[in-house]
Amino acid sequence: MEILVKTGSKTVYRDGDVLVKQFDESYPKADVLNEALNNARVEDIGLCVPKILAVSCIDGKWSITKEYIEGKTLAQLMEEHPDKEDEFLSMFVNIQLEINSMKVPMLSRLRDKMQSRISASGYPQHVRYDLHMRVDGLPKHNKLCHGDLAPSNIIITPDGRHFVIDWTHATQGNASADTARAYLNFYIEGKEELAEKYLKLYCDKTGTDIRYIQNFLPIIAATYPKKHHEAEAEFLSRWVNVCDWQ
Repeated sequence: MEILVKTGSKTVYRDGDVLVKQFDESYPKADVLNEALNNARVEDIGLCVPKILAVSCIDGKWSITKEYIEGKTLAQLMEEHPDKEDEFLSMFVNIQLEINSMKVPMLSRLRDKMQSRISASGYPQHVRYDLHMRVDGLPKHNKLCHGDLAPSNIIITPDGRHFVIDWTHATQGNASADTARAYLNFYIEGKEELAEKYLKLYCDKTGTDIRYIQNFLPIIAATYPKKHHEAEAEFLSRWVNVCDWQ
């Protein structure tokens, strides 16, 4: 088997026409099963996602086996063809709009996940209170939210089809949370200009007031799951503590 990706807790292999994502012994079983279940539920609504083939446990290590999709990520294509950045960014927003137009009633609710993560965030009580109130005040939607939408999670096949991967954080709720998360993802990657271009393009395509998305940023920053680096944590904390937008 060919190793494609290896992180602290996960190793992704290719074995012919299948892809195996193996988790180490410390990775919670519930999280593995939830990821597979989310993927399976999204499969049922007709989105192009790699199909789950098996979930297994060998020597204490849980694995998810799914279809291997031949192609390059949208992030790779953007790196290889900087002259086509606008074209690929427009494709990214269109794929997002396709995802957010869907509904998957059996998924967890984004609002509940946000409130739970805020409670466990470790921020001072007055900050957590403000964040809880912000969540309570958000318009209540039930759209499909990917939860970590980024060009690196979209595979473009040689014949031009797109497949969306990594449904670990999928929920149902207000789709503007996906926009705020993608915006912060670009910033954390050091792509500030691309972040601003993306946000403007999204708002132009959807007729959304940019301030509406900005209201989500403190919440998404507080519930962002990957605070592994001090600089990243400091960046997110600045967004959490930002004053109301004027």
